[in-house]
Amino acid sequence: MKRILTLLFLLVGVGEMGILSAQAQQVTVAADGSGQFRTIQAAINSLPDEAGKPRTIYIKNGTYHEKVYLDNKQNLTLNGQSEKGVVLTYSQARDAWRCDPAGSTDDWGAATLNMRNSPDITLENLTVLNPYGFEAAGDVLIPCPQEARGQRKVSKTGHQFALRTMPGTTRLTVKHCTFRALGGDTVSPWDMDAGVYYFQDCTMEGGVDFYCPRGWAYAENCLFICHNPNAAIWHDGTGDEDQKTVLKNCRFEGDPNFKLGRFHRESQFYLLNCRFSKEMADADIYWAQSGPGAKQWGRRVYYSNCHREGGDYAWFKDNLSTAKGSPKARQITADWTFGGRWYPKSKKPATVALKPSNLNKDLFTALPRQTIVSAETSAAAPLPVVAAGAVAPTTPVQDSVAERMLVYQRAVGGWPKMVNEVKVKYDHPLTAAERAAARAATPKSDATIDNEATTREIRHLVATFRSTQNPAYKAAAEKGIRYLLQMQYPNGGFPQYYPDLGSYRHLITYNDDAMVRALLVLRDMARGANGFSVLDAGLTEPASQAVAKGIDCMLKTQYVQNGRLTAWCAQHDEKTLLPAKARAFELASLSGMETVNIVRFLMDTENPTPAIKKSIEAAVAWLQAVKLTGYAIKDVPDPKLPKGFDRIIVPEAGSVIWARFYDLTTNRPIYVGRDSRPHAALADIEYERRTGYAYAGTWPEKLLSRDYPRWQQKWNSAAPAAPKQ
Repeated sequence: MKRILTLLFLLVGVGEMGILSAQAQQVTVAADGSGQFRTIQAAINSLPDEAGKPRTIYIKNGTYHEKVYLDNKQNLTLNGQSEKGVVLTYSQARDAWRCDPAGSTDDWGAATLNMRNSPDITLENLTVLNPYGFEAAGDVLIPCPQEARGQRKVSKTGHQFALRTMPGTTRLTVKHCTFRALGGDTVSPWDMDAGVYYFQDCTMEGGVDFYCPRGWAYAENCLFICHNPNAAIWHDGTGDEDQKTVLKNCRFEGDPNFKLGRFHRESQFYLLNCRFSKEMADADIYWAQSGPGAKQWGRRVYYSNCHREGGDYAWFKDNLSTAKGSPKARQITADWTFGGRWYPKSKKPATVALKPSNLNKDLFTALPRQTIVSAETSAAAPLPVVAAGAVAPTTPVQDSVAERMLVYQRAVGGWPKMVNEVKVKYDHPLTAAERAAARAATPKSDATIDNEATTREIRHLVATFRSTQNPAYKAAAEKGIRYLLQMQYPNGGFPQYYPDLGSYRHLITYNDDAMVRALLVLRDMARGANGFSVLDAGLTEPASQAVAKGIDCMLKTQYVQNGRLTAWCAQHDEKTLLPAKARAFELASLSGMETVNIVRFLMDTENPTPAIKKSIEAAVAWLQAVKLTGYAIKDVPDPKLPKGFDRIIVPEAGSVIWARFYDLTTNRPIYVGRDSRPHAALADIEYERRTGYAYAGTWPEKLLSRDYPRWQQKWNSAAPAAPKQ
């Protein structure tokens, strides 16, 4: 009873923006670490597949360099903080993906944002980019075992999906989003049997057929920007006579003489109150003769009140009266478009059932390849050939982000996280002055593994080398691996910085998963996983030894409290291996956050030893014992405060949270401000710290409810007993 009363007294507030209870229906992603997850994919993976209450992944402003998959997810919203502020980007041509050993023959994974069998998804306030065409120097030939000649041409203007939905992703709502690519099929919602899609206030940019829905689609107040003369929009309505694409109050811009649209199969177009720039060619939406065309239901292209800058063309005069049923313009709404199958505006229940999706249908092969790559450069000019292990005879293919990473790589092999107090970012071109300054700083000793520095660069360079075969990226990644090997202490620990070991930088640093991320890179190198098999095989054994030493360090730094193994501190002394203080508000203590990914790393060990099993079970038992049940984090609006809110802990039935820091002796949560004194409640520390640092959260929830039980079942471990307090 005394312990329960003590815990109730301590629980006043908890701190991390966006961290919600395990029972909540929203999780937060933040690239800077201020949310529950740093990547969008990690947040998606944390959610169950089964249908249930609507769930939201809130994404804070930042650039997310990742390929995202929604597979068998339902009733989910990806909601960005702002359309321009949240940028999801991944550079890859579809043909390169098809030749990748990890690639797919049905386009699954070819896009930046990939969805399949995931109904009722909403996208809001996002920018989704596939910048391959904007970055590529030109067309190239790449090794491709799928081709008879062992090579494939990758075009600068070929297919580059930003959004690609496979069958089973229906009732898709997209609002205030931007999708950009230079090549074809930028936005490809493809389910010809049951696809219903609603776009509002979006910007879509690309090459031929860059907006190409199948099924039913409605777009209003959208901007379309075309970089190909053949066609901006496309539709496939083969699955049902009623299928249609409606574009209302939309604007079309593009390069000189771009054509409005075309179709290869049965289709139905409605354009109402649309505006066309003067660059649009005098060419009606047309049948591309390489496809079967509209043989069953005839040509169905309808216009109402559309106008072009510089004068209208005769072909888009009003002709709604020729459409089936002669609908009036005012009747053509989103609800009308879907014909009772879905009511995205009025939210009424459906009155007409959708046909089941054909989940095994390869929709891409329905289009002849030659009609889609019609904007490729002439084959008469020789293309650069990118062969494994050899430099291309012309300028190697470049990736703009990778090129900037080369500029910032330090002579020692690692990367800095900040330059002149400004965070290093790779999402904008460097000026000549910035490039010169970065080159001049190459000898500096500020390389680090903090805040994902060095590990993110190595991973990006490995992935980019695999798609471009640019030898500079391979060399830089290998140099980064050697840096990690060099900075590791003989006892297996990693300092936060190297070679600068001043202040607390010399400590073994688990803080923000720095050491774990370094070991994950080395583990991939040792296993040849996640594309690392392309690197120098001579690094495999040193990486394997480094991982073994790292695990040994983890086992030796696990804190022993009253004779029992517990958890880890965010920092440990590199000599004594005991918990250590770092910044003023980071005292020697036990961590409810950093412990989680240490345990996950240990659980991924092949054939774990009894010592590893014991370590995992003890840490899990400790996490179970120190959880704070019945409380949740709340950000309470208060316009009088500097940030417009305060952060507190409030009672909430069913919720569970963990403190970031626990006392080494009592296991009580402690909250430490810049006064470097432990306090019993979050409210006791200064406002700037309690709203600006992660003092508590739900980090262990998935580990305890999902990951550990699976590991335990695999290795037949006994259930852990809670430690005595």
